[in-house]
Parts: sequence; C-alpha cells; structure tokens
Amino acid sequence: MSMETTSSLIFRRATRQDLPQIVSLLSDDELGRTREAAPDGSLAAYEEAWTLMDQDAANWILIAAVGQEVLGVLQLTLIAGLSRSGTRRAQIEGVRVKSTTRGQAIGRELMTYAIDIAKEHKCGLIQLTTDKRRTDAKRFYESMGFSATHEGMKLDVAPSGA
Repeated sequence: MSMETTSSLIFRRATRQDLPQIVSLLSDDELGRTREAAPDGSLAAYEEAWTLMDQDAANWILIAAVGQEVLGVLQLTLIAGLSRSGTRRAQIEGVRVKSTTRGQAIGRELMTYAIDIAKEHKCGLIQLTTDKRRTDAKRFYESMGFSATHEGMKLDVAPSGA
C-alpha cells in the first residue's frame, strides 16, 4: 500500500532510522516503562529483531508521522493458516501513540491504515491482544469493532534475568 496522508500526518512503513523513536514510543506508557528498553540504553536487541522482521515480507512496522517525528506505531503481521478454511489473518500488536498526542485520532487512523492493508492482502480476520490492564486500549479497540471473542493465553519462556 502506498503512503497516505491526513493533513500533515503520514502513514508509512517504518525504516531502521525510525527505530529509536519507535522504542521510545513502546516505553511511553505505564507498562512499557517496565518492560521496554535495555538498562544501558542499547538498541542492540531491537536492531536484531528489526533485521529479522525486515527479512519477512509478511511482517510490517507501520508508523504515523509528522515530518520526521514518529507519533504512532504498530506491528502488522500477515499469517497464512489452515483453520477457517484456509483464511489468511492479520495480527496487530505493539500499538502505541505518543502520550502527548493521544486523543487526536492518530491511533484510529493508523489502525484503519493497517486494516486496509490487511484487506488488500485478502485477510479474512484481523486479531490483536491487549494487556488486561490497558482498559483505555480495550475500549478503543472495541470502538473500532473488535470484540473479545476468545481468551488469550501466554507462556513466558524468556530466561531469567532477560
């Protein structure tokens, strides 16, 4: 999908140069402050992840920006599957909007951009998870038509101290 704009807001695929601002957005909330960014400020782990995602044509980091300033980010992954008669699905995660610009429809427009990309790629289902403590995020996703139809589960297998 080509770049789209609403006033001065631009929606596009992120580049490696956007990575420092993206990491800043990921840590720009109550939960992110405790689980994002290395204590020494290194971006090495994020750069390694970026390299892997950049090699995968089905894995997109999308941003909303004004000029060079990144105001919103999300990850969109297109997933082929056998269930639901071979329905392709899209997974959205890591949705963040800069705290100083929340409430300005940036998240809604970025999500709409991602949904349009998923539709263009013939996805029949778009799924996401949100931390149960993110009550505002849950309300936001519901306002966009998402519904909590399943109970999500996770298994943290990170080595201790990681």
